[in-house]
Amino acid sequence: MAFVLGGGGVLGAAEVGMLGALLDAGCRPDLVVGTSVGAINGAVVAADPTAAAIGRLTELWSDLGSSEVFAGGPAKRLATVVQHGYLHSNAPLRRMLHQHLAATFEELPVPFQCVAASIERAAAHWFGQGPLVDAVLASCAVPALLPPVKIDGEHYVDGGLIDSTPVGRAVALGARTVYVLHVGRIERPLRPGRWPWEAGLVAFEIARRRGFADAMASLPAEVAVHVLPVGGGNGAPLLGLRYRSAAGVRRRIEQARQATAEYLERIGTGVPPPASSVSATSAEPASAAPSRPPVPPAPPAPPAPPGISGSGRAR
Repeated sequence: MAFVLGGGGVLGAAEVGMLGALLDAGCRPDLVVGTSVGAINGAVVAADPTAAAIGRLTELWSDLGSSEVFAGGPAKRLATVVQHGYLHSNAPLRRMLHQHLAATFEELPVPFQCVAASIERAAAHWFGQGPLVDAVLASCAVPALLPPVKIDGEHYVDGGLIDSTPVGRAVALGARTVYVLHVGRIERPLRPGRWPWEAGLVAFEIARRRGFADAMASLPAEVAVHVLPVGGGNGAPLLGLRYRSAAGVRRRIEQARQATAEYLERIGTGVPPPASSVSATSAEPASAAPSRPPVPPAPPAPPAPPGISGSGRAR
């Protein structure tokens, strides 16, 4: 069983609610795969797939708006852009990650991988061993917002540029039941932007959606994929630069948790929930993408490519 956590900036708080509902239902992952902000959420839950991790993530997200991660007024940000080519230093985010994450991938009880985009090779690079913070920081390095992260002589930027919802990676590592945690934007209609930066965001969103659709269309028949519902909590505009706003974090978390809990109850997970689990309630179940019913596991997939840690296989 794999959890796949996609990117989405401040909207990624919804993933915390989805994780809470999954754990309440007794779903413990054998593999966690994440990109961009999903790499942060994924690394925390891979370290401790219990309600305690949800509490830590809720606190982290609630503090994000008041932290120094994206601090600085317009004048300071303009000076940083002129001098360095990006808006913010990644030092505050690095400090925050050191406070919340394990030191290495090997310390995580649940196998975890995250992706970043290599500038030199124009290709995806999957991290699954060695220092954890640098890898997650690289996966979150949004171009122009944060600087590229240099690891072993190579520069990396946000993994969402190359694989924003890495379902295919989870399947390649052996997952046969996959829960996809996204931020509720895939189904929302796009429109032309009025400003140059909006045109860039639209272009990125088109590529992101096309990549996810292609990955879903190419899944083996024996793989069951559940795209979890986000509820009504991610109504923020698709086009905009309010990346520093943490407004509505708790609302997003709760609505995603409720919608996902109802979805899991409707489909049945085949896993007995823990004794302490409390079912969320709502008048109507949120919509979610249909999934194929689970089937017996397929024969083992080929080993991962060289350079990727052998972190075990997922059911």
